[in-house]
Amino acid sequence: MSRSRAYSTQAIVLRRTDYGEADRIVTLLTPESGKLRVLAKGARKITSRKAGHIELFTRTRLLIAKGRSFDLITQAELIEPYRALREDVTRGALAHYLCELAEQFAPEDSDSAALYDLLAEGLDWLCTATDPVCAARYFELRLLTLEGYRPELFKCARMGDKLEIDRDANIERAAFSPLEGGTVLASIALTVRDAFYVNRGPLMLLRALQTQPWETVNELDISRDLHAQVERVMQTYLSFVLERRPTSPALIKQLDVR
Repeated sequence: MSRSRAYSTQAIVLRRTDYGEADRIVTLLTPESGKLRVLAKGARKITSRKAGHIELFTRTRLLIAKGRSFDLITQAELIEPYRALREDVTRGALAHYLCELAEQFAPEDSDSAALYDLLAEGLDWLCTATDPVCAARYFELRLLTLEGYRPELFKCARMGDKLEIDRDANIERAAFSPLEGGTVLASIALTVRDAFYVNRGPLMLLRALQTQPWETVNELDISRDLHAQVERVMQTYLSFVLERRPTSPALIKQLDVR
């Protein structure tokens, strides 16, 4: 996307890196131009007026000037601080994770309005969620849907046959294959190298997270064990889609976030 000499944009701060003696390189998600890496000169100085407006996870309005190596932030105005993400270590760690996912999917110099809006919603869910881990799972599934990787959870991803696990009490688990894009029949699972089994409880929770509104999901009471099983499915599938394993979950595990 072509930009003029100076341009204004909303942005969510995904990541910051110290640069030189007093500057910062800031990685942004913007609605019009996708992912941007810009320079905030003097942002590490105590007297900097921009510093508070470009904190991690904040949503801000920026005026940016074209530069030779990096575009430069010249003005910054805070829109939404998402304060709870810096006041609570659990919510903050999960915010790192949401931003990492958004950065992986975000294009450069391309329209990203839908992704920007989703991340803004996701950070808001994290701030207000009864169970912030549930908010992260909810975000994952909506992100995958937005990016065209919605996992099939109600029928066989290859054959299209419905999985009646919710109606047949004798069916205690279903197979899931990242390669096939979701759940598969037992007969298909035998022929797919990456298939693994998911118990009834995690699959039913995944279905709820995929189809129910946030207000309903936010009222769910999810056990530690059920969280762990659902996380395994999501991390396996996301690692397949991204062709790499996200790094933030390792930090979250160290914090014992559940």
